Amino acid sequence: MAQGRVYLVGAGPGDPKLITVRGLKALRRCDVVVYDRLAGPQLLQEMRPGAERIYVGKRPDRHTMKQEEINRLLLDLALSGKIVCRLKGGDPTVFGRVGEEAELLRQHGVPYEIVPGITSAIAVPAYAGIPVTHRDLASSFSIVTGHESPDKLDRMIQWDKVTNATGTLLFLMGVAKIGYISEQLMQHGRSADTPVALVRWGTRAEQETLTGTLGDIEEKVRLANFQPPAVIVVGEVVRQRESLKWIESKPLFGWRVLVTRARSQASELAERIDDLGGEPYVFPVIDTVRQSDPAEAERIKAALLEADRYDWVILTSAAGVEHFFSWLAETRVDIRRFARARFAAVGPKTSDALAARGIVPDVIPSEYQAEGLLESLADKLAPGQRALLPRGDLARELLPDELARAGVECVELDVYENRLVVPEEDLLAEMLRDGEIHAVTFTSSSTVVNLLKALRRLGVEQPAELLAGCVIACIGPITARTAEAHGLRVTLTAETSTIEGLLAAMLKHRAPDTILEEERF
Repeated sequence: MAQGRVYLVGAGPGDPKLITVRGLKALRRCDVVVYDRLAGPQLLQEMRPGAERIYVGKRPDRHTMKQEEINRLLLDLALSGKIVCRLKGGDPTVFGRVGEEAELLRQHGVPYEIVPGITSAIAVPAYAGIPVTHRDLASSFSIVTGHESPDKLDRMIQWDKVTNATGTLLFLMGVAKIGYISEQLMQHGRSADTPVALVRWGTRAEQETLTGTLGDIEEKVRLANFQPPAVIVVGEVVRQRESLKWIESKPLFGWRVLVTRARSQASELAERIDDLGGEPYVFPVIDTVRQSDPAEAERIKAALLEADRYDWVILTSAAGVEHFFSWLAETRVDIRRFARARFAAVGPKTSDALAARGIVPDVIPSEYQAEGLLESLADKLAPGQRALLPRGDLARELLPDELARAGVECVELDVYENRLVVPEEDLLAEMLRDGEIHAVTFTSSSTVVNLLKALRRLGVEQPAELLAGCVIACIGPITARTAEAHGLRVTLTAETSTIEGLLAAMLKHRAPDTILEEERF
């Protein structure tokens, strides 16, 4: 049997982009990932297909698995020949009990690697606009556990030395003990006016910050019903928050947005949501694949061999452009054989895809859907003309029907298929039930239908009801009508059927005074 291996990986504080390159590499190569509640759920999407997930996280009300059991689990998995990723929130060496896990592996000769992560002790305050050091306010900081019982805290922490040892004090897992911690710090020399901040679920959409002083923070926590997990920051650096807070100033801050479009197309929308302060959760429910039916493939090739007989080539999506040129390459048809034809593109993305291949469309409608394209073509079409329409198998029949009414012979080619995709994970249904998805984006009717199908496959009997608490954002009126026909209450519809139009509609709903600008990183 092959030798197993364990990677003890720090996942970072919650924002999935804050995992290290080394940690991401280990996650992507593992056979099994053993994770806890503080590891961002999006990171699990980086696992390779077929890899196993085992949840061992702890919640305040119960322990899913004892630490000794986790240690043994890692050992048993590795001894069975598995490559294991132990994914831990923050940095595994900062109150992560990685020493216990690594020691048992070492005792049994199992190779392991400790992959550091960004600790929540510094990242979470940074996302709240609080630097843990400052030239004029604090030249050092201490990280202290606040999770233990008061008597154990007193045995482990020398309050007389810790209280004034550094300018900034950082307590992890100490919300429930905030009163005792504050009392000890004041008894040992810190002023009751010392600023304090508690940052809950820092770096995530749920990030929430509560500020006060040592003298009043316990009461503020009680009145706000402020719950863990949170990082506690004590020191003058907390005063920097009002001038330095940045993520909370972004217009989509606080929103976790479900992105349902094909993975190959999802990155643009996800990146823009991230730029605007939202947290994208990519859950592709559709994929575009090359036409697989042999009979249809032969029909596509035959139609392309008649390239010099077309007056129009009409493309309705960037995917259509990609697959059209793929079929041209396979059939060995030179694009110059379409010299007689004029090209029409339904929108800017389709136009850009054509331009990238050296073709500038003759017609681009102002309304980016079939109706707009027909309006733009109305005075250019003539009976007897011939049009080639390469597109997907789920496209509406409006375009070919109207072309036929105009006397144009339309050759429809299903150059690609839209297929339902159900990602290999069941966290989405749980997140929806817990209210952790705040908005859902639909970029086509297919994404609406497929998301509902995917949720049913994940065991949701009434998916429309589960989505009732989310903002439903549609890229255009056709998509919106499909959503409504399936029982969804559409919250907003883009004025222009583009990603920028969808983002603009989301901003208008979320932050009406925001002007959408192109952002660069």
